[in-house]
Parts: sequence; C-alpha cells; structure tokens
Amino acid sequence: MKRRTKVVVGTALTATLLTGGTALADARGWWPGPKEVRVMLPEGQSNPAIANGVVTGGEVALYQSSGLGPSALNPSAPDGSPERYTDPSLTEGAQGVTVTEAQALVVLRNIKNNLEAAGLTPADVITMKCYLMKPPGAETADYAGWNRAYRQYFANIDLTTHQVVAVPMGTSTPRAPLLANQARPARATMEVASLAVKGWLVEVEVTAAYRRR
Repeated sequence: MKRRTKVVVGTALTATLLTGGTALADARGWWPGPKEVRVMLPEGQSNPAIANGVVTGGEVALYQSSGLGPSALNPSAPDGSPERYTDPSLTEGAQGVTVTEAQALVVLRNIKNNLEAAGLTPADVITMKCYLMKPPGAETADYAGWNRAYRQYFANIDLTTHQVVAVPMGTSTPRAPLLANQARPARATMEVASLAVKGWLVEVEVTAAYRRR
C-alpha cells in the first residue's frame, strides 16, 4: 500500500504547499527540477517542527556550515562552565530557561550571523544536525530545552494560516519568537559523550540553499 504525504515545493527561500498528495513510491514525482528545492512534510500538519526530508536539484548552490557552538557571553559565570556560554540578554524576563536552551539560543543566533555573512538567512536552511551533551547532574540531554530554542528561530509560522505562532521560552507564557521563520529543515538531534569546548552543551551544523537566480 502506498503511503501518501503532502509536500512543499519551491525554491530555496519560498515554498508553496501542494493541495494534493504525492506517493513516496513514485520516484519520478519526486525528481526535482535543476534549480528546485522540495521539502517533504508530515501529512496533515500545518506547523511541524521539522521536515521528513528535502530534495535539491543538481544546479542548486549549497552552503555547508561547520559545527557551531555557543559564544562565552556570560562573564559572571565561571570559565568552562555551561552557564558561561549563555547570553543573559537573550533570556531577559523569561522564567525557567534551562542552560541547554540558553546555549542553543546563542548557537542559533551565531548560525544566523554566519548565514548572513554568506548571503543567506535562516529561511534558506534545508538540513540541520544538532549534538547535545547532558547538563551536569542530568541523566540525559535536554531535548525539550533544545526544541524550545529551535522554535525561536525556525518553524514558527503556520504553513496554512501564514500566521506567526507564539512559542515558549522556558516556562514563560508563549510569545512572539525571536525570529519569524517558516523554514522546516530535515533535522537530526543526538546526544554525544563530549564536545570540543569545555562547557558546551550544544553544537549545530546546517546546510542552506541559495535562492534560484
């Protein structure tokens, strides 16, 4: 039996939601045009966090980042501590923000800045890999904190209504995200035993597609 899914078809920046389904088994239906980017979304979801997959045409220019971590922007915290790699200005007024969440906000802002230096924006991101370490004393990595931070920069515009969706920071009441962005990368998140810099809990790498000329 063929499984069916709705897809978003478009160039690297803009996408149009198809009204019909596309059979995953029909490879010819998924073959992209040379300058086309296609994003597969979970069926029936108007605001999914991530895509099931992304396909790019052979002439799409891509940007691949290195793994980026947070900057040490909290001078009141000890050197090498996870808290050192947070920016209090990003979480001012919010309650219940975890240290992983706070670090992730810095990482995602760093990614935004790197993309802009390359002539791109977070709206152009098509794939993402995130590596998490568990905070000191925790049993597992803080996936919930990472996902809250992610929604501050990605997947926070409803694809049906085109309205910006309020998102939580910590345990605070949901509000407008730090960056309104409808992009839904194909994403993987995994816990790792260590990262390159002492105190890092989050490292992220992305692939972005340049807009069709």
